[in-house]
Amino acid sequence: MNRRVLSRGAIAVAVALAVSGGYVAGTRHADPQIITAAHAAPMMPAEAAAKTGIPDFSGLVEAYGPAVVNISAKHVVKRTARRAQQLPIDPSDPFYQFFKRFYGQFPGFNDGDGDAQPDATPSASLGSGFIISNDGYILTNAHVIDGANVVTVKLTDKREFRAKVIGTDKQSDVAVIKIEASNLPVVKIGDPQQSKVGQWVVAIGSPYGFENTVTSGIISAKGRSLPDENYTPFIQTDVPVNPGNSGGPLFNLQGQVIGINSMIYSQTGGFQGLSFAIPIDEAMRVKDELVKHGHVSRGRLGVAVQGVNQTLANSFGLPKPAGALVSSVDPGGPAAKAGLQAGDVILAVNGAAVGDSTDLPAQIAAMKPGSKATLDIWRDKSKKQLTVTLGSLSDTKVADNSTASAAPSRLGVAVRALTPQEKNSSSLNHGLVVQQSSGPAASAGIQPGDVILAVNGSPVSSPEQLKQIIAKAGSSVALLIQRNDAQIFVPVDLG
Repeated sequence: MNRRVLSRGAIAVAVALAVSGGYVAGTRHADPQIITAAHAAPMMPAEAAAKTGIPDFSGLVEAYGPAVVNISAKHVVKRTARRAQQLPIDPSDPFYQFFKRFYGQFPGFNDGDGDAQPDATPSASLGSGFIISNDGYILTNAHVIDGANVVTVKLTDKREFRAKVIGTDKQSDVAVIKIEASNLPVVKIGDPQQSKVGQWVVAIGSPYGFENTVTSGIISAKGRSLPDENYTPFIQTDVPVNPGNSGGPLFNLQGQVIGINSMIYSQTGGFQGLSFAIPIDEAMRVKDELVKHGHVSRGRLGVAVQGVNQTLANSFGLPKPAGALVSSVDPGGPAAKAGLQAGDVILAVNGAAVGDSTDLPAQIAAMKPGSKATLDIWRDKSKKQLTVTLGSLSDTKVADNSTASAAPSRLGVAVRALTPQEKNSSSLNHGLVVQQSSGPAASAGIQPGDVILAVNGSPVSSPEQLKQIIAKAGSSVALLIQRNDAQIFVPVDLG
């Protein structure tokens, strides 16, 4: 892997360019002034910050740094003591005498008088956390203490405490631990909803074990969805974060915690400019449930969704690409009971817009099981409303198996109907199996073995039916296909 290094000179030029537009710390000056690193160095911190536009974080660190802790998590396994008589040992053996002299006893045995002393083999991890109450409640990441039975917390004043794990939630990667102490320093909790992309933020943590290390940067994006992390709208920053920073706080310039540093995106294992933090309002909701109930309850809709691009929007007659396109509905699930169908586009939940498919899981998960959600959906080129009683995310999820059908030259596929055996094995009653794919279909990613279930929301059962639908279609169609036990919509540009 090639690694790019930005020199100090390049950083100085970047700072100079950043202030040359006249905006310094959020205000516009009539006479912008470029301050070089050489001129800024002799200034007092506050004066330098005002001149260069780079904030002085020292006050923030002095006030809230003591509330940031180092966490050592270990899983200690005690070995079973064994008697020396289990294996005969000759005390006069030179090999035995060597170990007896330098180590006190032969490894795994005693000197024949009784049981060997049990020893411990710890597997340890290091992370960060921060104190949220003066009686010892601490927030960190679930992955920092995952599998640990010994959790030790070290404060900046060098005091160490054995911590009790109150609860962990792997879905959000939030954990709550507690130490027995009083009058502890605490952080202030902020509102991440009020933060803006481009604002300065500060991280304090223990990268690679270096306690209370301070780094800074800006908010790069908000509401970021990551693969396999469906229920957290992450705050993305360019704050240098490395292994050991996990669980530490992300501060705004008011000294308020707006997130928990959780992960980085890296091709090297180290920081590469992409850091992600759990919004603190999400983390505090999880904390409240862990403290009260020991677990977290989340709502479940029971659908699989995908994004809507321009081609799909055109196919469904949507004014613009937005919302979450339902590709499959769990049989017997909350959505199915409410009448939601594959091909519906969910535009809003309880009046809150669903800008993208990645927004929907977090919106639904934030609601309590058993609560009602009003969904604004797009169906048959018009808006409708459905009311859904949400299930629980812990419920067993039933996957919807299905198969598909298709076969006209304009689309570029050769298809056949499902055999009776295929229908029985897949619980499908319609669909066309793709045997060959070329032209527009191949360009869209349709593959042999895919099963075409519907075109623009209309189910297909025979090659002739598919051919008629394609002949009447416009410049694009949306195919609902079954592939590898999953249903997805594939937009196809017919030209």
